[in-house]
Amino acid sequence: MSMSKRLTAEFLGTFWLVFGGCGSAVLAAAFPSLGIGFAGVSLAFGLTVLTMAYAVGHISGGHFNPAVSLGLLVGGRFPAKDFVPYVVAQVLGGLAAGGVLYLIASGKAGFDVSAGFASNGFGDRSPGGYSLQAAAVAEIVLTAFFVIVIMGATDRRAPAGFAPIAIGLALTLIHLISIPVTNTSVNPARSTGVALYAGGPAIAQLWLFWLAPLVGAAIGGAIYKNLLEEK
Repeated sequence: MSMSKRLTAEFLGTFWLVFGGCGSAVLAAAFPSLGIGFAGVSLAFGLTVLTMAYAVGHISGGHFNPAVSLGLLVGGRFPAKDFVPYVVAQVLGGLAAGGVLYLIASGKAGFDVSAGFASNGFGDRSPGGYSLQAAAVAEIVLTAFFVIVIMGATDRRAPAGFAPIAIGLALTLIHLISIPVTNTSVNPARSTGVALYAGGPAIAQLWLFWLAPLVGAAIGGAIYKNLLEEK
């Protein structure tokens, strides 16, 4: 498959993840009397990955996340030469989704992008008031396990055709656990896609939601490669 098609798939997949997941948080989570809440937002994120993994996973591998790309690189499943182009496509997809979401959300009277815009945070910006340390540990551990699930579900020994379901459900579970802690990142492109529109504190704390997922992904990739992969 040509690189242009692979990068287009990564752009579209990341767009769908950010637009669907963050869009559910911004537009539907607290909708008067019928909001979908944390559980609904968690499911939305899982469904975005599941649907796009089936739609374009056969084209690009269905990463949609710089941390996943790094985890697969460390795990020996992804070539180093493709890492930077994938990350660029993913971040651009996230930013495009954030822009479209902003256009929609700002059409409602009283909209205030600085109120959060589904951005990630710790301390005063954590939904549950969790500390920097708690946020870092959550993001590292959850991203590590996300990569382990991805590598396991796509292992040649795993049942064929079911990987997107396992991966989508894993992302749903991750959000169910950690929305109160950080609003859940485990994906630097997702965090960047909304933080640059939210501005201010969201941008100031964005570093953690690059660093922690990348560290966690590298750990997860190393664990699967060295302890679980068939030699």
